[in-house]
Amino acid sequence: MPADYPRDRFDDVPRQPERVGAHRAENPRMRAGVVLLWSALAAIVLFGAGVIGFLVVSQQPGILPQPDPEPTTAAVIDPTYEVLILNGTASQGLEAAAEEELVAAGWSADDVDVSTANTTDFPETTVYYAAPEHEAAAAGVAEALGGARIEQSDAYNDPADKRVTVVLGLDRVSVE
Repeated sequence: MPADYPRDRFDDVPRQPERVGAHRAENPRMRAGVVLLWSALAAIVLFGAGVIGFLVVSQQPGILPQPDPEPTTAAVIDPTYEVLILNGTASQGLEAAAEEELVAAGWSADDVDVSTANTTDFPETTVYYAAPEHEAAAAGVAEALGGARIEQSDAYNDPADKRVTVVLGLDRVSVE
């Protein structure tokens, strides 16, 4: 084997060679701030697309479960019930006006009692009934008064009595 080889182009290799082929240096123009900005923009776009997608899907009937409507009791105007009207506001005369509405709806003036409540800031007019069998009559009283909330409670009435209690609230006070 010969010890002396002829010179070729590979014999002249510079001391600091540049990279050749697939080995490339990073792009010096790409900064970390730009990458962060693009990432934040992508996150905002994806979040917005998710919100819009949810809103579109939630508008489709039958996709999201709907709550069952509460059964309502048919209102029955039953003048055989005694009615106690308590004024739960600071306005004078509300209980007398409510009494007139019930008398006009068919109750006897003897079966409607009026008084003032212990509070003057009761928020919403409510008809209280003590037993489930009195609910229809309470709804009838609420309807005769032009609308009121009904609620079962034995705080005002004895379940054995045919009596409902109306507490007039601030919703009945007219703004002048």
